[in-house]
Amino acid sequence: MVQFIQKNSFEATQIEDEWIILDTDQYTVTRLNELGGFCWLKLGEAQTVDSLQTAIDQEYGADCEKDSIDRFLTDLKKCGLIRHAI
Repeated sequence: MVQFIQKNSFEATQIEDEWIILDTDQYTVTRLNELGGFCWLKLGEAQTVDSLQTAIDQEYGADCEKDSIDRFLTDLKKCGLIRHAI
């Protein structure tokens, strides 16, 4: 299974229910909602779509679709925030 992990050189902070991710190399800012911030924290270690889905289900008691998680990871990858884990 494909695993993803955060890239380095980011500062992240939570303000109420929102997360702000600062790319200190590219000088970009990415905003995430509470669920996105939860996933961001999990991505500090290598994660698969399935492992994120399980973590979301356990934390929020909600069934999150794999397609939604896959789209979220694709968006983070396009922003340069995550990479494939080796």
